[in-house]
Amino acid sequence: MRLALFCIAIVLAAQEPSPLSIKVDVRLVNVAFIVRDQTGALAANLTKDDVEVLEDGVPQEIRFFGRSADLPLRLALVVDVSPSQEKFNKRHVSDIREFLRSAVTPRDHTTLVRFGDHIRAVKDIGQILETRKDYEELDPDDTRDGGTALFDALCATATRKMASETGERKAILLFSDGGDNSSAHDLLDAIEAAQTADSPIYTVRYTEDKRNGLNSRDRYGIREMDRLAKETGGASFDASQGDVAKSLAQVAEELRSMYDLGYVGNSASAAAGYRKIEIRAKRPGLTIRAKPGYYAR
Repeated sequence: MRLALFCIAIVLAAQEPSPLSIKVDVRLVNVAFIVRDQTGALAANLTKDDVEVLEDGVPQEIRFFGRSADLPLRLALVVDVSPSQEKFNKRHVSDIREFLRSAVTPRDHTTLVRFGDHIRAVKDIGQILETRKDYEELDPDDTRDGGTALFDALCATATRKMASETGERKAILLFSDGGDNSSAHDLLDAIEAAQTADSPIYTVRYTEDKRNGLNSRDRYGIREMDRLAKETGGASFDASQGDVAKSLAQVAEELRSMYDLGYVGNSASAAAGYRKIEIRAKRPGLTIRAKPGYYAR
C-alpha cells in the first residue's frame, strides 16, 4: 500500500509544472483622462481614491495613478488640403500659426501633416499650402486621384509619428470637414490607430456655410469628426463657433492637466476584441472624460 501511494505521489509530482515554467499572462492597460469640476474648471489634486475604473462593467484595481503636468507635448497637426477645404486653407495656416506661437513651448514637439490624395509630413507651417519636394511621404498610394484620404492620414500619422513615442503627452489635432472618399482605411481603423498610440484626436471642423443649409456630405462629416474625438478621449470644435486659436490653447492646457491611471488584466479578460472602459468620480460635482474603450489584441 505504501509503495502504491509512493508511486502515485511521484506521478503527481511529475505532472505539476516547474516554478520556472509557470507563465502569467497579464495585460497592462493605461488610460489618460480629463477631470473638470462643476464650474467647468480643470480639477487638481485628485488621488486614486477619488475615482474608480471598470472594464466591461467589472471593477479593476488601480495599480498606478498620477498627473504628469510637467510632461512635454507631442502634437500632430493634420491638415486637410483637399478641394473641399480650399477656401479655408489660409484660415488653417493662420489658426495653427497662432496656436504654435501661444500654446507650444520649446520643450514640445510638433509634426505637421498635410493630406488630400497624398499624405505628407512637412517641415513648417508654410509648407501646408506649398508643394515643395522637401517632405516625407507617410503613405505612398498612387491609386488616389484627387480624393480626400482622411482616415488613411490619421492611421499613417498615428502609426508612423505617434505610436513609438514615450515620456510625452500626445494628441492629434485634425483640421478638416470630415469628408473622406479615397481611403483604404475606415473610421474604425482610424479610431483604433489613435487609441493604440494613446493619442486623443481633437477635431476642428471647417464646413462651408451654404445658403440652403448643410447637405448630406456635411452632416456625415460632422458625425465622423465628432466620433473621432469621442472615441479617443478628445474633443470636437466648430470653427464657425468662436476663436479657433483660443480653443486650441485650451486644448494644450487640458493636455498638460491630464491624469493617468493603470490597471492590470489577466488572461481571462485578454481575448481579442473591444473592451469598454468607464472611469467614475467618487467625489460629487466632478465630470470625467476619457476614451470609452480600446481594442485588445
